[in-house]
Amino acid sequence: MMFLKRIIYFTLFMALVNVGCKSIPPPSTAPVNIPTEPIIVAKSENLIKPPYLQQGDTVAIVSPAGNLNNKVAEIEQAIKLLNGWNLNVVVGENVFNQNNEFAGTDEERAADFQKALNNPNIKAIWCARGGYGSVRILDKLDYEAFKEHPKWVIGYSDITAIHNQIHNLGYESIHSIMGISLDIYCEYPEENAASFKDAVFGKQLSYKIEGSAYNRTGSATGQLVGGNLTLLHTMLGSKTSIDTSGKILFIEEVGEQAYHIDRMLQSLKRASYFENCKGIVVGSISKIRGNVIEDWGKPIEQLILDAVKEYDFPILFNFPAGHEESNLTLILGRTVELTVGNSDATLIFKNL
Repeated sequence: MMFLKRIIYFTLFMALVNVGCKSIPPPSTAPVNIPTEPIIVAKSENLIKPPYLQQGDTVAIVSPAGNLNNKVAEIEQAIKLLNGWNLNVVVGENVFNQNNEFAGTDEERAADFQKALNNPNIKAIWCARGGYGSVRILDKLDYEAFKEHPKWVIGYSDITAIHNQIHNLGYESIHSIMGISLDIYCEYPEENAASFKDAVFGKQLSYKIEGSAYNRTGSATGQLVGGNLTLLHTMLGSKTSIDTSGKILFIEEVGEQAYHIDRMLQSLKRASYFENCKGIVVGSISKIRGNVIEDWGKPIEQLILDAVKEYDFPILFNFPAGHEESNLTLILGRTVELTVGNSDATLIFKNL
C-alpha cells in the first residue's frame, strides 16, 4: 500500500510540474522598453516664461527662509515700492513669525509659499529675505497649481534652492533683490530697483560690465542658471541639482573662507558641473573670511580660474549681482549672449 501511495504522489507531482512548465512562455529575445524618469527635466532650449506683470497685478511677499527680526519698516518700504508701480501686495501671514533662525516653523513657511503658489490671482512671489531655511521646505511644496498658472518667483542667496527646483520643472525665475534689500543695499536702490522692475514688466535686460584682468575672453550663448555657490553645492546628488550642459553658470557667495570656496568648486567639478558648461559669470564673492592671500596664496579670482583650468569656456568676473550693494537682476533659465573681453563684457538676455 505504501509503495502504491508513493507511485500516486509521484504521478501527481509530475503532472503538476508539466502543467506549470507549459504555462511559462519561453523568454523573449525582443528588447524591453523600461520607462525611466530622469531627475533633470529642464533640458529644452526655452523654458516656460511666466506672464510678465501688468499694472493692477498682485504680488505676494513671503519669507521661506530666515526670520525678519521684526523688520516691519523694511517690508513697508518694499510694499511702497510695488505700490508705486501700480501693483497690489499681499503679505504672508507668517512672514514676521520667529522660530529661532527661521521665519516660523517649516510648516508655516511652506504654508505661506504654497498659498501664494496656489492663488491664480497672485502673479509673482517676492521673497522677503534669504538666510537659511528654503531647503527645509522644498519637499513640502506642490507645484501643480503653479503649472496651471505660472508666476515669477523672485529672490537670491538661499532662494537659489527654490530657483533650482523651479528650473527643473521647466520654468524661468528671477534672481534679484528681496523685500528687505531696499534698506540693506541703500547706495544703489534706484539701479537695483530699476533692473528688478525691467525684468518683471518684460523689458529686455542688457548689461555692459567693466572688464577684469582675470577675465577669460570669449563668447557663448546658453541658458543662464545658478545662484549661490553654497546652495548649488548643497543640491548636489539630489533631484534639485541642475544640469549645466550647454548652459552658462552664474555663481555668487558671501562669508566663506577661500578653502571652502575651492572645496565647493572641486565638488561641482567632480559632479561634472563644468564638463559641458558654456561659460561662467562670477558675481560678488563677498566678505571672504580670513586673509585670502595669506591663507590661499592667491586672490579669489585665481582660485576660481585654477579650479576650472581644464576647460576653455569664457569667464566673466565681477558681475554686480549677489551680496554687495549693487545687485542687478538676472532671469534664470533665460537664454543669454555672453561676450567677455579684457576691457569690458556684455550679458544680453534674449526676449523670445
